[in-house]
Amino acid sequence: MSDRKYRQRGYQDEPRARRPQGEKKPGEEPSRAPGRPLQDAAGPRTPNLMASHEVFKCARCGNMLSLAVENDARCARCGVDLHSCIQCVSFDTAARFECSQPTLTARVSPKDARNDCPLFAPRTTIERQTGTPGPTTARQAFDDLFK
Repeated sequence: MSDRKYRQRGYQDEPRARRPQGEKKPGEEPSRAPGRPLQDAAGPRTPNLMASHEVFKCARCGNMLSLAVENDARCARCGVDLHSCIQCVSFDTAARFECSQPTLTARVSPKDARNDCPLFAPRTTIERQTGTPGPTTARQAFDDLFK
């Protein structure tokens, strides 16, 4: 009787010597994925990454602003104060007093009004520069279609 639980025919029917994984026959090339070239002797190539830059955006309307935030600065589009809690890195709705700084002793309200908090730092994000500038005029865009 067979030592297998099921008697279907399959890959275990032919007896063959098994080698530990990673061991190869003498003169055999290392296994690799089909169609994949071997790594260059110079080493791996660095990927062609997109350029990125740090931006500061208004928390209300998303307007891009300069990184230098004055105490009395306002957003040019929506008019909200920029030196306020909602524009700060430490603003966290889940934290006590909605601020992740442990030195804060009292709740600041309203969060979108200007304040003189010494812990203020503008909330910035790193964005990739993905696009190229588009055509300056409609006429140029039309002409570019037929180039």
